[in-house]
Amino acid sequence: MKLPISQRLLACCGYIDPGARVADVGCDHGYLAIHLLQSGLASRVYASDIRPGPLDSARRNGEKFGVSEKIAYFLSDGVRDVPRDFDTLVCAGMGADVMISILEAAPWLRSNRCKLILQCQSKTPLLRKYLSETGWQIRRERVLKDGRFLYTVIEAVWSPGTVLTPGQCYVSPAMLAAKDALLPDYICRVTDHLELSVRNQADISQWEKDACGELKRLREEMV
Repeated sequence: MKLPISQRLLACCGYIDPGARVADVGCDHGYLAIHLLQSGLASRVYASDIRPGPLDSARRNGEKFGVSEKIAYFLSDGVRDVPRDFDTLVCAGMGADVMISILEAAPWLRSNRCKLILQCQSKTPLLRKYLSETGWQIRRERVLKDGRFLYTVIEAVWSPGTVLTPGQCYVSPAMLAAKDALLPDYICRVTDHLELSVRNQADISQWEKDACGELKRLREEMV
């Protein structure tokens, strides 16, 4: 029986250290937890969701694929009701606002003992900005394609001191260092979108204008 896991979730799994204790927040159908346990990457998974429906679905899938004994399920808003002994937090398929609210509600995560793996669906520059301003360093970030869309997956570790520039909040240094084949396409897409906003929105911020200038220069350098 093949697990119908997406490329986005597989990319998140690529940043898991073997033997990790993982909290999968917003677990939905539970496929990430199942894959981590089937592949031997994780030793234990806490699967949580704010809604009972998805959590029940994850529980049923865990039983179907024979890994339920290594998954603990929690109905929880973020990590509020999840045991704190995990070393890796995964948030996938959410917007930046939700991810930021989860991290803001759990300041105890800010330590060297825990890392974050984040696959953001919207407002990703704001997530990168928040991470850098609150002491999280983006150690790795890759670009991938799932269906017709480009996504990124971020690995962040606690390392206060370096704050990203506006342009780096759109294309992080870690993303540039990874040199994914899809990187030029990603840079063009985010630059085009931001340029359109700068031209058409009267209330555009100086931060966004500065980011647009940086991205245009970056795109020119890559041609």
